[in-house]
Amino acid sequence: MKKRKALSNDSALMRGVGEWTAYYRNNIDKFAEDYLHIRLKLFQRIVLVMMNICSTVVMIACRGIGKSFLSAVFCVCRCILYPGTKICIASGTRGQAINVLEKIDLELKQRSPELRGEINDKDSKTNGTNAILVFKNGSYIKVVTASDSARGNRANVLILDEARMIKKDVIDTILKNFLTQKRKPAYSKLTEEQREAEYNKEINKTIYLTSAYWSDSWIFQKCLDVFKGMMSDCERFFICGFPYQLALKEGVITRESIEEDMNDANFSEIRQSMEMGARFFGVGDDSFFDYGEIAKNRHIKYAMLPQELSAKLGGNNPFKIPPKQPGEIRILSADIALMSSKKNKNDASALFLNCMMPTKSGRYSHNITYSESFEGARTEEQGLKIRKRFDEFDCDYLVIDAQGVGSGVYDCISNDIVDPETGEIYPALSCCNNPEMAARCVNPNAPKVIWAIKASAQFNSDCAFRMRDGFKSGRLRLLVSEYDGEELLNEIKAYGNLNPMERVQFQLPYINTTLLIDEMVKLKHEDAGGGKVRLYERVNMRKDRYSSLSYNYFVATQIENSEARRKVASGGDIVSMCVIKPPMSGGGRAVSKRHGRFG
Repeated sequence: MKKRKALSNDSALMRGVGEWTAYYRNNIDKFAEDYLHIRLKLFQRIVLVMMNICSTVVMIACRGIGKSFLSAVFCVCRCILYPGTKICIASGTRGQAINVLEKIDLELKQRSPELRGEINDKDSKTNGTNAILVFKNGSYIKVVTASDSARGNRANVLILDEARMIKKDVIDTILKNFLTQKRKPAYSKLTEEQREAEYNKEINKTIYLTSAYWSDSWIFQKCLDVFKGMMSDCERFFICGFPYQLALKEGVITRESIEEDMNDANFSEIRQSMEMGARFFGVGDDSFFDYGEIAKNRHIKYAMLPQELSAKLGGNNPFKIPPKQPGEIRILSADIALMSSKKNKNDASALFLNCMMPTKSGRYSHNITYSESFEGARTEEQGLKIRKRFDEFDCDYLVIDAQGVGSGVYDCISNDIVDPETGEIYPALSCCNNPEMAARCVNPNAPKVIWAIKASAQFNSDCAFRMRDGFKSGRLRLLVSEYDGEELLNEIKAYGNLNPMERVQFQLPYINTTLLIDEMVKLKHEDAGGGKVRLYERVNMRKDRYSSLSYNYFVATQIENSEARRKVASGGDIVSMCVIKPPMSGGGRAVSKRHGRFG
């Protein structure tokens, strides 16, 4: 009788275990609350349940919303509810992946004596090169390096923390191969056929945890694929985005911390949109300029910085202005504005430096190695700044918007300029493409190096089409992103010794390049008739950076064509062969001969 009673009690116990296990497996959020003694918010409940149901989950989360904590909760719940579960966590940096184990060790274990009883502390290690958390039921959570050295690991759940920082080929060729085996519990009372049927019920999982990034990155395409899968009849896919507004509403982060970030010297609106707004940058609707076509040309690593700035990194650094290479042509362009953007958001002056380098094909690559934007400066201040940059970068041509307020800056540069701080005199420069503008120069012998732009509808349309072709062909190259730029700067020891404001000055050319792209992809366009297109900015948006670079590139291609004709011709009058047509103005086209360095 005692034996039968014991067996009856054992059966009741196991029946209860089976019922509660089934209940908690279907309500993993309740298990987290009951077993780990934590109070979950609604969005956390939803994500936990979907992580447990779906085979592919993507979570695009803002900083501070607790995706590492939520990952830790899911990992321990899965390991307890499914004995023998193997979980591997990979990240762009090993420290980021170990952070999940630290959450378990320092936070979850402290709250839950039940969890402490599940973990084999003797075999667990939460730091170093072999970080692993071992459970007494045979499950484990292991941190792996997202590299070739991770080969040979096996997992039922693969978590990619900050997935955007992991190379796609590493995921496809190494990490995904972890998921070749399914969890196979003993099921001692089942036949082999019944076991196989049970094994097939469980699916291995891949969970992508990431912040938003550029829309030309592989993670954005993955998000699109998962979204399409989620919208189909298949229930194995789930994707969600959690911006900082949700974190504020749920009390996960504070308004003060957001405002502090926005007031930081390193604040970038685009970075804020990606990292806190959970929005991929470069996603536009029917834009004249395609983000992907532009972003693929961000190859230039080192900006060319003014001497007073680059000197702060020491004498031998890759950011200083190098001597010209044979055949190199440097063009500085300026789109002029005088009013501060505090009153009018469409007004700011923008400078771009184009280093034209001859290629083996006989053409040129156009390398935009420096950009600068400033607001509210007076005519004389802008004239002096542009003139100084022209000499400092050893430029051959200056392209300037000479209409409206720009005409005053042109007049300033076409006269001798005295630097009030140093007393240095910068001689006058004259115009090479418009005789009327050249006549305004006080010195008839001044170098004719200025391209005075007086844009018409036809000229603006030509600039737009030519610039788009430059990006499509890969001949117009830009600086890498500010993320990559900052990594390059961090490799220089002297950079770490600078104060925050000084570091921002080094980052600005990269940030300005991103802002340029933002302007371009957000420009609206319409058919202007006669094969022309008109580009215009949205409300409260700018296009000063776009205008400056489009003028620069248009003139650069004109110079390039002239150089090609000069090389083809032999022994002729070079000046007479290099005829340049300025923009239409006053009902006709003026024609002038090219002068200056190659005249």
